[in-house]
Amino acid sequence: MATIRCPICEKQFDPAATLAMPFCGDRCRQIDLGRWLRESYSVPVERKDEDDEGAPAAPRNEAE
Repeated sequence: MATIRCPICEKQFDPAATLAMPFCGDRCRQIDLGRWLRESYSVPVERKDEDDEGAPAAPRNEAE
């Protein structure tokens, strides 16, 4: 029987014994969700400047 470590509480557990994979149980799954919702976690994003030449131009008014 292989065990894995819960990323929240770091307890060793049998993955076949839980429905909350990759967490050891529902409590750790809820803690992880709460961290995402409070934005404790983030996904790195490379932002481009809005002044780039590849940015779409503002629509032109035909009446001018």
